[in-house]
Amino acid sequence: MKISAKISFICVLLLLTFSWASSTDDDSPKKFLQCLNRHSSDISQLVYTRKSTNYTDTLLYSINNLRFAKPTTPKPQVIVKAVTELHVQTVIYCSKKHKLDMRIRSGGHSFEGLSYVSPLPFVILDLVNMKTFSFDAKRKTAWIGSGLTNGELYYNIGKASDTLGFPSGLFANVGVAGLLSGGGYGMMMRKFGLAADHVIDARLIDANGRILERKSMGEDWFWAIRGGGGGSFGVVVSWKVRLLPVPKKVTVFKVFRTVEQNLTSIFHQYQSVAVKLPKEFVIKADGQCILSNASSRADKKTMIFLFEALYLGPVDKMSTIMQEQFPELGVVKADYFEVSWLEAMVYFSGFELFTPPEIMLNITVLPRPAFKSTNDYAQVPIPVEGLEGLWEMMYQLPPTKATLQFTPYGGRMDEISESALPFPYRAGTLFKFNRFVETDTDEAERIEWIKNLTKYMTPYVSKNPRSSYVNYVDLWLGTNNLKGTTSYRKASRWGKRYFKNNFDRLVIIKSVVDPENFFRHEQSIPPFSY
Repeated sequence: MKISAKISFICVLLLLTFSWASSTDDDSPKKFLQCLNRHSSDISQLVYTRKSTNYTDTLLYSINNLRFAKPTTPKPQVIVKAVTELHVQTVIYCSKKHKLDMRIRSGGHSFEGLSYVSPLPFVILDLVNMKTFSFDAKRKTAWIGSGLTNGELYYNIGKASDTLGFPSGLFANVGVAGLLSGGGYGMMMRKFGLAADHVIDARLIDANGRILERKSMGEDWFWAIRGGGGGSFGVVVSWKVRLLPVPKKVTVFKVFRTVEQNLTSIFHQYQSVAVKLPKEFVIKADGQCILSNASSRADKKTMIFLFEALYLGPVDKMSTIMQEQFPELGVVKADYFEVSWLEAMVYFSGFELFTPPEIMLNITVLPRPAFKSTNDYAQVPIPVEGLEGLWEMMYQLPPTKATLQFTPYGGRMDEISESALPFPYRAGTLFKFNRFVETDTDEAERIEWIKNLTKYMTPYVSKNPRSSYVNYVDLWLGTNNLKGTTSYRKASRWGKRYFKNNFDRLVIIKSVVDPENFFRHEQSIPPFSY
């Protein structure tokens, strides 16, 4: 029976209930290792157990939220750094056979550690070594391995062509696989949409070890993996993406503004202006509390925002647009720089302008804090009094320990249906608002602070449901049951907030392609259950 026919059947009956056997015996890790060696003769050199001398280094290598790198954090029984598709098939088969939870890691950027932590006995299938890049200049496409990072992808594209780019993520060390699985946004979102909008094929290994591509998996399954969240529908080992035209020279700027420099008024206007700029133009805004002698406060705290912008065109046109549409920001000629697309991607990864692009190949060079994050979408600007209250919330913490991130929408995002992919936040979205707080010290107090901040934002963000981005996963929204089934009703509490009505279609697809719920974690899409 074809997937489409099965989905129709499920829509009528809605009677599927499956269970997950999560019990293990004491010999499971040993039997798991024996299973690996029986089914893949060269896998032993890629296996790391708790007895391995480099086990800890291998585990920590791509943990990018150090809140989940504590001695008390649950650790995997085994880590397997797969190199081939056979290795992936073997890990899936042996994990199922010996009833070990399997977590899939590529870049290690899960905000809640879901790609490398489990409360159940588990193994990590690490895709970090699957870094293929195959460029087709004639068709302007590329096959990219799930072990690549944004930086590695950008570097490879930039070296292959000076007139092609890809609208992937913001930071060099973020894994491409996780980003594409949740949709993925970057500095060219307003021009081209999400990264996942430009995935045109994929190679996926399912719970039965089958290798499927778009044609063999079918359009429903292919739809689900492009924005339905990682770890639910199989292991995607590589992605075929459409590369997109970029000018040989683009223009960038970064400027800072503080409260003493009229930040509140500037930012209030920014919320309405940024979404209406030409598609080729994006201005992001990130804010922190800092100390400043210019502050009129007794504690010398103030808010500072970094406004960073990309224009897919020359400096004179960017300057004209700013003069006409946002002169209040006060950008001057010395702030603009014309650079290549690759140089711009290095710049927006947090490096100095004109840093050699080879730095993008170092996946450990960027900071890795311990943090907790929450996020929202908004359809209307935050009023001035709301911003002033937000600044006061930021002043409650020591300087630089929390960050606010605003990403404007509009442009191409307004033109794509919210059901085109599982990611639903398209037309009508003004901006996405992220909050990060570092938990390196005073963790309990800072966790309570971000809870209060999230509550404070309630009047100013989306409602019914209050929405969130699945790639910025937040377990405060709700979780699946660790054992047994999770009801559709319970899963909807968090699922509707990520996917809105697309969640229903994801559950139906999951019920067909992985009815035994092998690919699972605390917020994976569950098969249907009452």
